Amino acid sequence: MKPLWAGIVKEGKVLIRDRMGLLLMFVMPILLVVVITSVQNSSFELINDNRMPLLVCNADTGQAGAQLLEALHKVGMFEVLIAAGPCEAGRLRKEMQRQDALAMLLIPPHFSLQLSQKAEFITTRALEELGLGESRATLPQVDSLQLYVHPVLQASFRQSIQGSLRAALQLVENRQLLTALYQSLNDTPPPSELEQALLYNQIGIASRSLSGDGSRSLPNATQHNIPAWTIFAMFFMVLSMGTNMVKEKESGSYLRLKTLPTSFYWLLWSKQLTYLGVALLQLAVIFSLGVWLFPHLGLPPLHMPRLGGLLLVSLLCGACAVSYALCVGMYARSQQQANGFGAVSVVILAAIGGIMVPGFAMPATLQLLMKFSPLHWALEAYYGLFLKGGGLWEEWENLLALAAMSAALQLLALLRMRKERLV
Repeated sequence: MKPLWAGIVKEGKVLIRDRMGLLLMFVMPILLVVVITSVQNSSFELINDNRMPLLVCNADTGQAGAQLLEALHKVGMFEVLIAAGPCEAGRLRKEMQRQDALAMLLIPPHFSLQLSQKAEFITTRALEELGLGESRATLPQVDSLQLYVHPVLQASFRQSIQGSLRAALQLVENRQLLTALYQSLNDTPPPSELEQALLYNQIGIASRSLSGDGSRSLPNATQHNIPAWTIFAMFFMVLSMGTNMVKEKESGSYLRLKTLPTSFYWLLWSKQLTYLGVALLQLAVIFSLGVWLFPHLGLPPLHMPRLGGLLLVSLLCGACAVSYALCVGMYARSQQQANGFGAVSVVILAAIGGIMVPGFAMPATLQLLMKFSPLHWALEAYYGLFLKGGGLWEEWENLLALAAMSAALQLLALLRMRKERLV
């Protein structure tokens, strides 16, 4: 044990002198976590919490246009802004820019009349099928609503706007149809109680997060970014550890260390244990930011999972990161190779592993390559703890993949050491 402790002390001194490596392993991920979480949280709040400004110009003088405005208010997605004056597209575009509206809706003239005629046609056809009357009219045409959207809006957001508009328009059409049918049978408008029961008494939808016990809140930007960039920081230790290993090989330190009356494996284990401790320290620092600092920055706090599961997943993630750095350090022939390949490879593995872009948004080819990235399995293991609320027995596949990749990287490093006659 004395050679192991001596090696750890030696690696600690080397690491403390590597100021640039410490900056890359601690300062860079802290900045990434704070900045990216702040940006994503602002985007989530814009989409989920704020109503989107919708400029509406109503050229209709009947009840259907007013009912559509009322339905748009009840949808909950829009902040309805009423445009005064004639509904001219050129003038309304300027009004849209002046009020910072992201979408504009034009309700055509005679909208109420056309919708009423359509309801009467459907009513008479329905009564004809029941043998209560005859229908000779043809289905009238209803002018389309004109929707203008800001060019910065993505296709998915445009579909959400159209879906909300269709829901509001369907409510107006159902009201017109109910009124026409009731008047055809009773020659009186439907009572308000019946109208409320038929139109507004909809079955509710309870939205819950998919978690183990159902008690966790919906995922937020903090729960996504803290684990993701912690893993990125762990694997970025390849710059410090790989560079130090190349320096020792170039300076002949390995040959001198072999002359000591101890096994070379003790020195390798001391190096790996030192950087494994660095990985756990990275996790403690970044996770502490999420727990204590983020609430003071107006960001969602990080809700910690069970400590036992978090420690085991972190140890396996750190071991995999150390194994990767060891492998790169053994195969690199110069410090430039270690730095260049190490940095680029970690960024690529992070990109295809789901750190920067969610895996479900990738094409099929990249989703296949994602399985070969250790950062993917590490991220899935953390997500299982933070987002799904699962236990370790539910994460066995991710943990097994991390352990297998660590063993494969250790084996590759060992083969290289035997080829260079270091062991």
